Amino acid sequence: MPELPEVEVVRRGLERWVSGRVVACAEVFHPRAIRRHAPGAAEFASRLKGRVVGPAQRRGKYLWLPLDGSEAVLAHLGMSGQLLVVESGSAPERHLRVRIGFTDGGPDLRFVDQRTFGHVLVTSMGRSGGRRVPEPITHIAADPFEDHFDEDLFVHRLRARQTEIKRALLDQSLISGVGNIYADEALWRAGLHGARSTGSLTRPRVAALLAAAREVMTDALAEGGTSFDSLYVNVNGESGYFDRSLAVYGRRDLPCRRCGTPIVRESFMNRSSYSCPRCQPHPARDAA
Repeated sequence: MPELPEVEVVRRGLERWVSGRVVACAEVFHPRAIRRHAPGAAEFASRLKGRVVGPAQRRGKYLWLPLDGSEAVLAHLGMSGQLLVVESGSAPERHLRVRIGFTDGGPDLRFVDQRTFGHVLVTSMGRSGGRRVPEPITHIAADPFEDHFDEDLFVHRLRARQTEIKRALLDQSLISGVGNIYADEALWRAGLHGARSTGSLTRPRVAALLAAAREVMTDALAEGGTSFDSLYVNVNGESGYFDRSLAVYGRRDLPCRRCGTPIVRESFMNRSSYSCPRCQPHPARDAA
C-alpha cells in the first residue's frame, strides 16, 4: 500500500496539473470506486460539475482536492489506486474507475484501480490537529511533515502506550503516513527492534526514531517513492525507485548494509517484518 512518500509524490503532481481548473464533468465507471460516497454516482458527478479545484493537500496516506466552498474530493489509493493526468480524449485505461474532465479542455484526472480497494468521494471539511481536513479523516493523527505536528505530544503519547514500538508506528491515530515499509526502515536506522516495548524507550530514543522516520521518508520522496510493481506510479504513470535503497525491507538473507549480518524476516500482524539481528537485537532474545 502506498505510504506517505508515494502519496506526496502524487499530491505534488496533482498540484501542478489540476489546481485552479474548473470541473466540466465527472464519470463513474465502477461503483466500488465511490462506495464511500453514499448518495451515489449521479450525485457525485453533479456535485463536482462547475466546481473550482484548489491546490492538492495530504495528511498521511490520504490526499484531497479542495473545492470552492467548504468541500473536497477525498481520495485513498488503497492497494493499487492511481490518480493519473491523461490527455483528454485518449483511450480509457483498462481499470479506469472515475474520470474528471475540465472546462479548459486540458488533461483529464483519472482514477485507475485494478483491485478496487481505493476510493474517492466528495465530502465536507472539518478540523483536526490545527488544520482543516475532510470530515472522514478528522480522526487521523497529523503526520510528521505537517506544520502542526506536535513532537512532544507524540513522544509522550507513544511512551504511554503499552504496546510494541512497531505497532505504535503503524497506529494512524497516533502518527499518520508510516506504513510497514518505512516503519521497518526507520527502526533499522534507529537501531531498534519492532518488538521493543514503547514504555521501555527514553524520550531521546523516541525522538531519534521519529527523526529516522522523517529522514527515510524524505530520502524516499527524493527518489519518487518505493515501487515494487507497476501499480504504484505518479500522475504521469512513472514508477519510483527508492526500493533500490531499502536497507532491510524485502532483503531477507541479504547482508545488512551497516554490519553485514544477514537480514531476517519475521511474521508480524499478518505481514512481514525485516530487521538486522545484530543492529536491532530482539528484546526477548537479548534478555535471555
